[in-house]
Amino acid sequence: MKQHLLTLGGGCAGIALTIMLLSFGSATIRGRESAATSDFVLETPDMADLGETDDAGLDEDNAADLSDGEALAVRSIEPLQFGLPEEVLTAPLERIEPRPPLSEPTAKEVKPVTTVLRNPVAVSAGLIRFGDRLLQLEGIEPQDAARVCDSGGKSWPCGMVARTALRNFLRARALVCRVPEGRWTGTVISTCTVAGLDPAAWLVESGWATVPDGSPLSDKAAVAAEARLGFSGSDPRGTIPAIAKEDLNDGITTESALPDL
Repeated sequence: MKQHLLTLGGGCAGIALTIMLLSFGSATIRGRESAATSDFVLETPDMADLGETDDAGLDEDNAADLSDGEALAVRSIEPLQFGLPEEVLTAPLERIEPRPPLSEPTAKEVKPVTTVLRNPVAVSAGLIRFGDRLLQLEGIEPQDAARVCDSGGKSWPCGMVARTALRNFLRARALVCRVPEGRWTGTVISTCTVAGLDPAAWLVESGWATVPDGSPLSDKAAVAAEARLGFSGSDPRGTIPAIAKEDLNDGITTESALPDL
């Protein structure tokens, strides 16, 4: 029993001693802070005094400058004018010629290559379409499909007839042509062959083409005009095409050049 009382008394005494020590330490810290912080007054200058002093200084400087007969120069600090002299800002603009190029541009040489073109569609006599590209046969002038001819006082759509004749000649066969290397755009003028035959020469011989001056096909065009073939003849749509016949000399089958409408 006594041992328990002594233990309880010792614990209470320890707690009381701890409380006393904490209280003493807190009072000591507060005393040090009070001693370290002294009362003082923050002095601020009077703005009126500063204004008078600055104005006086500026007045003295201005008076000194004016006494020399020179006015103070005011420099503009706008972003677009900063650092530029006044004569530059007020001078009128003057357009000058551009400098010549440092080097002459070199044109890229397009090398023609022999290409097989498939699925031809005759747009007119002398103009063939391959997809989104156009090819004009060299040596002849392309005809308008809407061309109208007159024969014996009667008009007939010779442009459409000539286009049909070229379509029958091609029969969707592939053409071998000299075209620019790569995939060209627009219209290209070139020589072609189909099954070893020149379609431009065939059109001239059949009278379905006109040739420019100096063309090597001029003689053939003259022969076709004299024979009243194609554009120089009458409407062939009412005639019966000659049937295919076999040439007994060389065994080659030939067909009439008349269009099948």
